[in-house]
Amino acid sequence: MKSGRGWGLAGWTAGIPVVLVALPMAARGRLPDPMATHWGGPSGTPDGASSFGGAVAFPTGVWAVLVLGVVVFAAARARAATALLPAGVALAGAQAAIVRANLDREDWRQAELPTAWVAVAVCAAAVLAALAGMRIDRRAPGRARGGGGPADRGPVMDVPAGERLVWLARTSNPWLGLTAGVLGAAAAVGAVLGVGGLVAGPAWLAAALALGLAALAVLACSSVRARVTGEGLEVAFGPLGWPVRRWPAAAVESARVEDRRPAQVGGWGYRLGGLGTTVMLRAGECLVVRAGGRDFAVSVDDAARGAALLNSLARCGGGGGGVERR
Repeated sequence: MKSGRGWGLAGWTAGIPVVLVALPMAARGRLPDPMATHWGGPSGTPDGASSFGGAVAFPTGVWAVLVLGVVVFAAARARAATALLPAGVALAGAQAAIVRANLDREDWRQAELPTAWVAVAVCAAAVLAALAGMRIDRRAPGRARGGGGPADRGPVMDVPAGERLVWLARTSNPWLGLTAGVLGAAAAVGAVLGVGGLVAGPAWLAAALALGLAALAVLACSSVRARVTGEGLEVAFGPLGWPVRRWPAAAVESARVEDRRPAQVGGWGYRLGGLGTTVMLRAGECLVVRAGGRDFAVSVDDAARGAALLNSLARCGGGGGGVERR
């Protein structure tokens, strides 16, 4: 089964050419043919042009070559998000800038590059996408090391003297991931249309920002990674592993396994209620940690093993980590 990272990259791979083609097509009646596609000199005067078809096909072809390279070469596949996220943002931003420059011009020689804020915005978005891609690739499941460990499923795990254990579990909700993708796509469309000059005014910017923030919030609740080490419990949210909540081993009063359902906690995602805080990604067993007189629950597999190890570490005051158990 394809991982959340895999599905996300597949959607990104398919979505970028749609943007590259749909944006100029939406403005077809307001663009000259040929279109200015290159500007040179300090004056920013256009010195190169391409037919409308060429302006659509060239960036799409560049994207296809890049995706093919990622698919063919194993080393590139391991860094697919690092390569594809910023490249897609840069190509979509460049296409939007070209459309904006040519919009409502009778001749391509009249095209003027957009103001500097457009270039700054595109470059900043590409840098952020590169950083996000690097983090996603580092957290890919295939990079995690597996290991052995005691199979005891009781409330306390017997840790042999001198051994240091780490428990690791991941859970994701594909429907929340899909919702985040739809919201993010809507935000991206709004941003691209704004950069391309097809919409104007503060309303589109506010809408794009609101949709983008909503997408980030849902994405952060779409997957979770729980990790118990000698330092305690760490719960990282979303494909970027951020935000992160931590509980030192010494602060943990107890850890247990509890069966919880969405109806009990008020729905899906990050929920607050009478049972405390619950990160509900799928119904069933949850790792429940009590610290500071409050309960925090996260729906992950193999919760009994995590609770047992955490209880042992809490009783002995912590330790280290060296062997991972997924």
